[in-house]
Amino acid sequence: MLIKNSFEVQQPLDKVWAFFDDVPRVAACLPGAELTEDLGNDKYLGRVGIRMGPVKLSFTGTADIVDRDDVAHRIVVDAKGADEKGRGQASMAVTAALVSTPGGTRVDVAQNLQLSGAAAQYGRGMISDVSAVLMRDFAVNLQNRIAAVERGESAEGVAAAPAGGFTIALRAARMALARVFRRFLLPYRPVPR
Repeated sequence: MLIKNSFEVQQPLDKVWAFFDDVPRVAACLPGAELTEDLGNDKYLGRVGIRMGPVKLSFTGTADIVDRDDVAHRIVVDAKGADEKGRGQASMAVTAALVSTPGGTRVDVAQNLQLSGAAAQYGRGMISDVSAVLMRDFAVNLQNRIAAVERGESAEGVAAAPAGGFTIALRAARMALARVFRRFLLPYRPVPR
């Protein structure tokens, strides 16, 4: 399934792109993600933990940078992993493209996600909502870490928002309810006379 998200970072394009060049720093901005080993040649071992409804999944696998275009400010990462308890597998091709805006930098993210096992039982809507919540947290963490570097502080000293299962599930449920409200209730508004 293809999931698209965009967010804005209030920093110039060159600073954001330079930050994207440090893959471990970028990975540390994603709640629940951790790189555990640099395998060289832009390939990393890592893990990602996420809660989807009542199921907590913890994937271990690899992330491989398959394309980095410094002129177009675009990076493509191929990630594959398996749940540590054997309940499923995931693969994802992530493309991030950075675009300069008057307020800073817009980051357009496209995730082509394939799931099997326990995570695959959830519908596209729930998976998209959880992804949107994670991207919002990622954007805040990215902004905070770039600002810390700009102040001369260590980016590693800035705590990332945790991947709290209940919090993420609650925020995703709120998004789903808002979507239902817009879809079913708004068309039935009374017409003003």
